[in-house]
Amino acid sequence: MARAPLLQLTDISLTFGGDPIFHDLSLVVQKSDRVALVGRNGSGKSTLMKVMAGLVQADQGAVTISPGASVGYMEQDPTMDGFATLGDFATSGLDAGELYKVERAGEGLKFDPDRAVSTASGGERRRAALAKLMAEAPDLMLLDEPTNHLDIEAIGWLERELKSTRTAYVLISHDRAFLRALSRATLWIDRGMTRRQEKGFDDFEAWRDKVWDEEDTARHKLNRLIKAEARWAVEGISARRKRNQGRVRALQDLRAQKAGQIKRQGAAAMALEAGPKSGKKVVEAENISMTYDEKVILSDFSIKIQRGDRVGFVGPNGVGKTTLLKLLMGEVEPTSGKISRGTNLVAAVFDQARDGLDPDMTLWDSLTGDKEMRVSGQADQIMVRGQPRHVVGYLKEYLFDERQARAPVRSLSGGEKARLLLAKLMARESNLLVLDEPTNDLDIETLDLLQELLDDYDGTVLLVSHDRDFLDRVATTTIAMEGDGQATAYAGGWSDYRSQRAETNSENQSSTRESKAKPTPKSKADQAQNGLSFTEKHRLEALPAEMERLEAEIAKLEGLMADPELFTREPVKFNKAMEALSTRQTALAKAEEEWLTLEEKVEG
Repeated sequence: MARAPLLQLTDISLTFGGDPIFHDLSLVVQKSDRVALVGRNGSGKSTLMKVMAGLVQADQGAVTISPGASVGYMEQDPTMDGFATLGDFATSGLDAGELYKVERAGEGLKFDPDRAVSTASGGERRRAALAKLMAEAPDLMLLDEPTNHLDIEAIGWLERELKSTRTAYVLISHDRAFLRALSRATLWIDRGMTRRQEKGFDDFEAWRDKVWDEEDTARHKLNRLIKAEARWAVEGISARRKRNQGRVRALQDLRAQKAGQIKRQGAAAMALEAGPKSGKKVVEAENISMTYDEKVILSDFSIKIQRGDRVGFVGPNGVGKTTLLKLLMGEVEPTSGKISRGTNLVAAVFDQARDGLDPDMTLWDSLTGDKEMRVSGQADQIMVRGQPRHVVGYLKEYLFDERQARAPVRSLSGGEKARLLLAKLMARESNLLVLDEPTNDLDIETLDLLQELLDDYDGTVLLVSHDRDFLDRVATTTIAMEGDGQATAYAGGWSDYRSQRAETNSENQSSTRESKAKPTPKSKADQAQNGLSFTEKHRLEALPAEMERLEAEIAKLEGLMADPELFTREPVKFNKAMEALSTRQTALAKAEEEWLTLEEKVEG
């Protein structure tokens, strides 16, 4: 006997503002499901989740919940009217014997239950709402971007909790590592249709590409058939032969079939252009410390960042990552130590607080009102990387339609706001990108494109992120801030940092067992005994990971170009791949030469 589903949607249709969001959509969620809900920004993921939660009423169709089952929903912007503190909200509706669950979740998610709702930030509200949902433990949890505003430690706690829970869940997230670790099935919203695969997110991209390839093949066959039938119709008329009305009607049906095909939304036409080349040295910090209100933010930290480096900053919320960025950028001065900056630096900044956007301005005014983008005497033109562009045309490249151009910024989704900020950022020439949590709310395709742009960017990148997968893809050096002023630079991305840290901890434990005496920190003279300066030592440690990354990218490009039909089918893509391959081969040769030089210096 088949078991009843926990939740079932049957023939759901929904229209907003004249545009259909879903049509005849059906799906089921079973008691043991761990479902990743994926799709482009604006495809309707959050709307579908609200339909599942009963917060949005569909125009047609039915939502059926198994008798006695409970459904809990964590929205992106929770309302807490009527509650004085976050703790009051999080514990509401719970029995006295269950209050410890909120306290436990609060520790893992790092929210202060005594914080007044009126002064709480959006991130604090979201953490309280998530703690409430985890404590309630409904039969089905609907989680809309639960990792936003969580630091890596809190994401790790949530990941462990969801792995161990018996509760079914459907989750939306931009965090690839989170989705890979937790999902067993994937629900894909694509142009108003839903497709389901009984495999986790790790298999999604291969599945998506296969579906799209099959679509392209079917479209190509249909186009050829239409051309053949249209040629017959023309020749039949010109030869004054009796026309086969059946074939004429068939041609009309084929054309109607083509017109009914829903075009896939392309990727945003994002582009980065480096400005004037900076000096080789970008920023050098020597033994800097920072204390604020008697709290030690940074203690005796040194690093040299060179042109072309991709530096990731990781650590718990509030540990001082943004403060360190401001120190390196010269926005604040260190309590002690010295910071010097290179020449000819042109910085562009992506702010996680979205301070660059006024919610009451229209998208149009947000671009034309920016003094760096304004074109004198042209109300509908903006300056994009040195060239005047029409506002609407530029917005379309970032997947905004003409109607949205005059809409207020506050009407945008989180992903759309992130795209608008990227549009403003990428209109400028720069040689130093400062990206503070750029991945929040972006869909998978836009994240892929952003990573490719950063790979090809000729400048330097400073990146604060809690997205482990994105750090692995982008960062060549990771600065880990772990509290009490401690900051350490590691070669590579997030996974490299974790493995190196684990090795260091293992070595320290062995050393402690061998000797009870506390080891004496090495002096600068000791560090230099092997013939390398601090910067050279750090560079030697970073080079193997950098060379491995370049080798992997070269192999990927060579695999792409092994397709004998690529040049004929996609000449632009072929030429770009050729350029990228040449650039990476040159970079690999330089890295190998630098590594050999430093190794020889160590050997004396």
